[in-house]
Amino acid sequence: MTEPKKGWFQRLADGLSRSSKQMTEQVTATFTKQPLTQEKLDELEEMLIEADLGPHSAARITQRFSDAKFGKSVDEAEIKEALAEAIGEELSSRQGTFDPLSGPRPYVVLFIGVNGSGKTTTLGKIAADLTGRGAKVLVVAGDTFRAAAVEQLRVWAERAHADFMSRPPNSDAAGLAFDAVERAKAQGYDVVLIDTAGRLQNKQGLMDELLKVIRVVKKVEPDAPHETLLVLDATVGRNALAQENIFGNQIGVSGIVMTKLDGTARGGVLVPVAQASDSPIKLIGVGEGIDDLQPFQARAFARSLVGLEDA
Repeated sequence: MTEPKKGWFQRLADGLSRSSKQMTEQVTATFTKQPLTQEKLDELEEMLIEADLGPHSAARITQRFSDAKFGKSVDEAEIKEALAEAIGEELSSRQGTFDPLSGPRPYVVLFIGVNGSGKTTTLGKIAADLTGRGAKVLVVAGDTFRAAAVEQLRVWAERAHADFMSRPPNSDAAGLAFDAVERAKAQGYDVVLIDTAGRLQNKQGLMDELLKVIRVVKKVEPDAPHETLLVLDATVGRNALAQENIFGNQIGVSGIVMTKLDGTARGGVLVPVAQASDSPIKLIGVGEGIDDLQPFQARAFARSLVGLEDA
Protein backbone atom coordinates (compact mmCIF):
# COMPACT_ATOMS: atom_id res chain seq x y z
CA MET A 1 0.00 0.00 0.00
CA THR A 2 1.04 3.60 -0.50
CA GLU A 3 2.01 5.71 2.48
CA PRO A 4 -1.00 7.02 4.41
CA LYS A 5 -2.55 10.04 2.74
CA LYS A 6 -3.19 13.33 4.48
CA GLY A 7 -6.08 12.95 6.89
CA TRP A 8 -5.49 9.25 7.58
CA PHE A 9 -4.67 9.84 11.23
CA GLN A 10 -7.94 11.72 11.66
CA ARG A 11 -9.86 8.89 9.99
CA LEU A 12 -8.06 6.42 12.24
CA ALA A 13 -8.89 8.51 15.32
CA ASP A 14 -12.51 8.82 14.22
CA GLY A 15 -12.71 5.10 13.52
CA LEU A 16 -11.29 4.21 16.92
CA SER A 17 -13.32 6.83 18.79
CA ARG A 18 -15.69 4.27 20.29
CA SER A 19 -12.74 2.21 21.51
CA SER A 20 -10.85 5.20 22.89
CA LYS A 21 -13.93 6.52 24.68
CA GLN A 22 -14.58 3.20 26.38
CA MET A 23 -10.95 2.70 27.32
CA THR A 24 -10.03 6.15 28.56
CA GLU A 25 -13.14 7.57 30.23
CA GLN A 26 -13.07 5.10 33.08
CA VAL A 27 -9.30 5.11 33.34
CA THR A 28 -8.93 8.88 33.48
CA ALA A 29 -11.82 9.23 35.93
CA THR A 30 -10.15 6.70 38.21
CA PHE A 31 -6.63 8.09 38.10
CA THR A 32 -6.75 11.84 37.42
CA LYS A 33 -5.21 13.90 40.23
CA GLN A 34 -4.82 10.85 42.45
CA PRO A 35 -1.71 8.96 43.52
CA LEU A 36 -1.22 5.68 41.68
CA THR A 37 -1.55 3.10 44.41
CA GLN A 38 -1.16 -0.61 43.79
CA GLU A 39 -4.93 -0.96 44.16
CA LYS A 40 -5.49 1.54 41.37
CA LEU A 41 -2.94 -0.17 39.16
CA ASP A 42 -4.81 -3.42 39.68
CA GLU A 43 -7.98 -1.58 38.58
CA LEU A 44 -6.13 -0.34 35.48
CA GLU A 45 -5.13 -3.87 34.55
CA GLU A 46 -8.75 -5.04 34.86
CA MET A 47 -9.95 -2.13 32.69
CA LEU A 48 -7.43 -2.99 29.98
CA ILE A 49 -8.52 -6.63 30.00
CA GLU A 50 -12.17 -5.51 29.70
CA ALA A 51 -11.11 -3.41 26.69
CA ASP A 52 -9.96 -6.67 25.04
CA LEU A 53 -6.23 -5.97 25.25
CA GLY A 54 -5.78 -9.43 26.77
CA PRO A 55 -4.36 -10.40 30.18
CA HIS A 56 -0.70 -10.66 29.17
CA SER A 57 -0.57 -7.34 27.35
CA ALA A 58 -2.65 -5.68 30.08
CA ALA A 59 -0.18 -6.86 32.72
CA ARG A 60 2.84 -5.59 30.77
CA ILE A 61 1.20 -2.24 29.99
CA THR A 62 0.23 -1.79 33.62
CA GLN A 63 3.80 -2.54 34.70
CA ARG A 64 5.20 0.03 32.26
CA PHE A 65 2.61 2.52 33.50
CA SER A 66 3.67 1.78 37.06
CA ASP A 67 7.37 2.17 36.29
CA ALA A 68 6.76 5.57 34.71
CA LYS A 69 4.16 7.06 37.05
CA PHE A 70 3.87 5.04 40.24
CA GLY A 71 3.33 7.14 43.38
CA LYS A 72 2.72 10.39 41.50
CA SER A 73 -0.39 12.44 40.93
CA VAL A 74 -1.17 12.69 37.23
CA ASP A 75 -3.60 14.56 35.01
CA GLU A 76 -5.67 13.22 32.10
CA ALA A 77 -3.14 14.15 29.40
CA GLU A 78 -0.31 12.41 31.25
CA ILE A 79 -2.42 9.29 31.72
CA LYS A 80 -3.21 9.11 28.02
CA GLU A 81 0.41 9.76 27.00
CA ALA A 82 1.65 7.04 29.33
CA LEU A 83 -0.94 4.56 28.07
CA ALA A 84 -0.19 5.39 24.43
CA GLU A 85 3.53 4.92 24.98
CA ALA A 86 3.00 1.58 26.75
CA ILE A 87 0.61 0.26 24.07
CA GLY A 88 2.92 1.51 21.32
CA GLU A 89 5.81 -0.41 22.88
CA GLU A 90 3.66 -3.55 22.90
CA LEU A 91 3.01 -3.16 19.18
CA SER A 92 6.19 -1.65 17.75
CA SER A 93 7.81 -5.01 16.98
CA ARG A 94 4.57 -6.32 15.43
CA GLN A 95 4.43 -3.77 12.60
CA GLY A 96 4.93 -5.22 9.13
CA THR A 97 5.15 -3.96 5.55
CA PHE A 98 2.99 -4.91 2.59
CA ASP A 99 4.57 -3.83 -0.70
CA PRO A 100 3.71 -6.18 -3.57
CA LEU A 101 5.29 -3.92 -6.19
CA SER A 102 8.73 -4.35 -4.66
CA GLY A 103 8.83 -8.12 -5.20
CA PRO A 104 8.99 -10.55 -8.12
CA ARG A 105 6.54 -10.47 -11.03
CA PRO A 106 3.89 -11.71 -10.88
CA TYR A 107 3.58 -11.16 -7.14
CA VAL A 108 0.95 -13.61 -5.85
CA VAL A 109 -1.12 -12.65 -2.80
CA LEU A 110 -3.50 -15.11 -1.14
CA PHE A 111 -6.30 -13.77 1.08
CA ILE A 112 -7.58 -16.08 3.81
CA GLY A 113 -10.02 -15.74 6.70
CA VAL A 114 -13.58 -16.64 7.67
CA ASN A 115 -16.58 -15.53 5.66
CA GLY A 116 -17.64 -12.05 6.69
CA SER A 117 -14.19 -10.97 7.86
CA GLY A 118 -13.81 -8.47 5.03
CA LYS A 119 -11.55 -10.50 2.72
CA THR A 120 -13.30 -9.56 -0.49
CA THR A 121 -13.53 -5.86 0.35
CA THR A 122 -9.90 -5.78 1.49
CA LEU A 123 -8.78 -7.44 -1.74
CA GLY A 124 -10.80 -4.93 -3.76
CA LYS A 125 -9.29 -1.96 -1.95
CA ILE A 126 -5.78 -3.30 -2.49
CA ALA A 127 -6.53 -3.87 -6.19
CA ALA A 128 -7.71 -0.27 -6.54
CA ASP A 129 -4.60 1.04 -4.79
CA LEU A 130 -2.29 -1.01 -7.03
CA THR A 131 -3.96 -0.13 -10.33
CA GLY A 132 -3.98 3.49 -9.22
CA ARG A 133 -0.19 3.22 -9.09
CA GLY A 134 -0.06 1.81 -12.62
CA ALA A 135 0.17 -1.90 -11.83
CA LYS A 136 -1.35 -4.60 -14.02
CA VAL A 137 -3.49 -6.59 -11.59
CA LEU A 138 -5.39 -9.88 -11.91
CA VAL A 139 -8.20 -10.45 -9.39
CA VAL A 140 -9.13 -14.12 -8.86
CA ALA A 141 -12.46 -15.21 -7.33
CA GLY A 142 -11.24 -18.30 -5.48
CA ASP A 143 -14.28 -18.51 -3.20
CA THR A 144 -16.10 -20.61 -5.76
CA PHE A 145 -18.77 -21.77 -3.28
CA ARG A 146 -20.43 -18.39 -2.77
CA ALA A 147 -21.88 -16.78 -5.89
CA ALA A 148 -22.38 -13.54 -3.96
CA ALA A 149 -18.68 -13.38 -3.16
CA VAL A 150 -17.79 -13.85 -6.83
CA GLU A 151 -20.13 -11.07 -7.92
CA GLN A 152 -18.96 -8.73 -5.18
CA LEU A 153 -15.36 -9.28 -6.23
CA ARG A 154 -16.26 -8.78 -9.89
CA VAL A 155 -17.68 -5.36 -9.00
CA TRP A 156 -14.54 -4.45 -7.07
CA ALA A 157 -12.33 -5.55 -9.99
CA GLU A 158 -14.31 -3.42 -12.40
CA ARG A 159 -14.15 -0.45 -10.04
CA ALA A 160 -10.40 -0.92 -9.70
CA HIS A 161 -9.87 -1.40 -13.47
CA ALA A 162 -8.27 -4.76 -12.75
CA ASP A 163 -8.72 -7.92 -14.79
CA PHE A 164 -10.90 -10.65 -13.31
CA MET A 165 -10.98 -14.46 -13.33
CA SER A 166 -13.66 -16.78 -11.99
CA ARG A 167 -15.16 -20.22 -12.58
CA PRO A 168 -18.70 -21.63 -12.37
CA PRO A 169 -20.06 -22.25 -8.83
CA ASN A 170 -18.45 -25.15 -6.93
CA SER A 171 -15.49 -25.34 -9.31
CA ASP A 172 -12.10 -26.43 -8.01
CA ALA A 173 -10.51 -23.36 -6.42
CA ALA A 174 -7.02 -24.81 -6.73
CA GLY A 175 -7.45 -25.33 -10.47
CA LEU A 176 -8.58 -21.73 -10.86
CA ALA A 177 -5.57 -20.47 -8.89
CA PHE A 178 -3.23 -22.59 -11.04
CA ASP A 179 -4.70 -21.18 -14.27
CA ALA A 180 -4.59 -17.63 -12.90
CA VAL A 181 -0.89 -17.73 -12.04
CA GLU A 182 -0.08 -19.34 -15.40
CA ARG A 183 -2.01 -16.56 -17.16
CA ALA A 184 -0.30 -13.90 -15.07
CA LYS A 185 3.15 -15.23 -16.01
CA ALA A 186 2.29 -15.49 -19.68
CA GLN A 187 0.63 -12.07 -19.93
CA GLY A 188 2.98 -9.98 -17.81
CA TYR A 189 0.85 -9.17 -14.77
CA ASP A 190 2.46 -7.40 -11.85
CA VAL A 191 0.23 -8.74 -9.09
CA VAL A 192 -2.25 -11.61 -8.68
CA LEU A 193 -4.79 -11.24 -5.85
CA ILE A 194 -6.55 -14.52 -4.97
CA ASP A 195 -9.67 -14.61 -2.80
CA THR A 196 -10.46 -17.87 -0.97
CA ALA A 197 -13.36 -19.52 0.82
CA GLY A 198 -13.78 -19.14 4.57
CA ARG A 199 -16.26 -21.80 5.64
CA LEU A 200 -15.22 -22.73 9.17
CA GLN A 201 -18.20 -25.05 9.54
CA ASN A 202 -15.92 -27.69 8.09
CA LYS A 203 -12.62 -26.47 9.46
CA GLN A 204 -10.36 -29.28 8.27
CA GLY A 205 -11.98 -29.33 4.85
CA LEU A 206 -11.28 -25.62 4.50
CA MET A 207 -7.67 -26.00 5.60
CA ASP A 208 -7.14 -28.87 3.17
CA GLU A 209 -8.54 -26.75 0.35
CA LEU A 210 -6.30 -23.80 1.21
CA LEU A 211 -3.24 -26.03 1.40
CA LYS A 212 -4.15 -27.50 -1.99
CA VAL A 213 -4.37 -23.99 -3.48
CA ILE A 214 -0.90 -23.23 -2.13
CA ARG A 215 0.53 -26.52 -3.48
CA VAL A 216 -0.76 -26.04 -7.00
CA VAL A 217 0.29 -22.39 -7.16
CA LYS A 218 3.83 -23.49 -6.28
CA LYS A 219 3.80 -25.81 -9.30
CA VAL A 220 3.62 -22.71 -11.49
CA GLU A 221 5.70 -20.37 -9.33
CA PRO A 222 7.77 -22.15 -6.64
CA ASP A 223 8.06 -19.07 -4.40
CA ALA A 224 4.34 -18.29 -4.54
CA PRO A 225 2.24 -17.24 -2.81
CA HIS A 226 4.58 -14.39 -1.94
CA GLU A 227 2.11 -13.12 0.65
CA THR A 228 -0.65 -14.91 2.53
CA LEU A 229 -2.74 -12.29 4.30
CA LEU A 230 -5.08 -13.35 7.10
CA VAL A 231 -8.04 -10.96 7.28
CA LEU A 232 -9.60 -10.60 10.75
CA ASP A 233 -12.74 -8.69 11.74
CA ALA A 234 -12.17 -6.53 14.84
CA THR A 235 -15.88 -6.55 15.69
CA VAL A 236 -15.73 -10.22 16.71
CA GLY A 237 -13.47 -9.25 19.61
CA ARG A 238 -11.45 -12.02 21.16
CA ASN A 239 -12.87 -14.54 18.67
CA ALA A 240 -10.32 -13.01 16.31
CA LEU A 241 -7.65 -14.67 18.46
CA ALA A 242 -9.25 -18.07 17.92
CA GLN A 243 -9.38 -17.44 14.16
CA GLU A 244 -5.71 -16.43 14.11
CA ASN A 245 -4.89 -19.65 15.94
CA ILE A 246 -6.90 -21.83 13.52
CA PHE A 247 -5.34 -20.37 10.37
CA GLY A 248 -1.90 -19.60 11.79
CA ASN A 249 -1.31 -23.18 12.94
CA GLN A 250 -1.90 -24.72 9.52
CA ILE A 251 -1.40 -22.07 6.86
CA GLY A 252 1.81 -20.08 6.40
CA VAL A 253 0.43 -16.63 7.19
CA SER A 254 2.82 -13.80 6.28
CA GLY A 255 0.75 -10.90 7.58
CA ILE A 256 -2.51 -9.88 9.25
CA VAL A 257 -5.11 -7.37 8.10
CA MET A 258 -7.45 -6.12 10.84
CA THR A 259 -10.69 -4.75 9.42
CA LYS A 260 -13.76 -2.93 10.80
CA LEU A 261 -11.91 -1.19 13.61
CA ASP A 262 -14.49 1.59 13.29
CA GLY A 263 -17.32 -0.84 14.04
CA THR A 264 -16.32 -1.85 17.56
CA ALA A 265 -15.78 -0.30 20.98
CA ARG A 266 -13.03 -2.88 21.57
CA GLY A 267 -10.42 -2.08 18.96
CA GLY A 268 -7.84 -3.00 21.59
CA VAL A 269 -8.25 -6.62 20.47
CA LEU A 270 -5.57 -5.87 17.88
CA VAL A 271 -3.01 -5.89 20.72
CA PRO A 272 -3.40 -9.53 21.88
CA VAL A 273 -3.82 -10.68 18.27
CA ALA A 274 -0.51 -9.02 17.40
CA GLN A 275 1.17 -10.55 20.44
CA ALA A 276 -0.21 -14.05 19.84
CA SER A 277 0.58 -14.24 16.14
CA ASP A 278 3.86 -15.21 14.55
CA SER A 279 2.93 -12.82 11.74
CA PRO A 280 3.03 -9.01 11.84
CA ILE A 281 0.08 -6.66 11.46
CA LYS A 282 0.44 -5.19 7.97
CA LEU A 283 -2.80 -3.34 7.20
CA ILE A 284 -5.76 -1.98 9.15
CA GLY A 285 -9.18 -0.80 8.01
CA VAL A 286 -11.38 1.82 9.64
CA GLY A 287 -14.10 2.39 7.06
CA GLU A 288 -15.65 1.43 3.75
CA GLY A 289 -13.70 3.83 1.54
CA ILE A 290 -10.70 2.74 -0.52
CA ASP A 291 -8.44 5.09 1.46
CA ASP A 292 -9.67 3.62 4.76
CA LEU A 293 -7.35 0.62 4.40
CA GLN A 294 -3.82 1.70 5.22
CA PRO A 295 -0.48 0.39 6.49
CA PHE A 296 -0.44 -0.39 10.18
CA GLN A 297 1.63 2.08 12.20
CA ALA A 298 1.98 1.07 15.84
CA ARG A 299 2.49 4.55 17.26
CA ALA A 300 -0.43 6.12 15.38
CA PHE A 301 -2.70 3.25 16.36
CA ALA A 302 -1.73 3.46 20.03
CA ARG A 303 -2.32 7.21 20.18
CA SER A 304 -5.69 6.92 18.45
CA LEU A 305 -6.71 4.04 20.71
CA VAL A 306 -6.37 6.27 23.80
CA GLY A 307 -7.87 9.34 22.17
CA LEU A 308 -4.72 11.38 21.56
CA GLU A 309 -3.95 13.54 18.56
CA ASP A 310 -1.02 12.92 16.25
CA ALA A 311 2.25 14.40 17.45
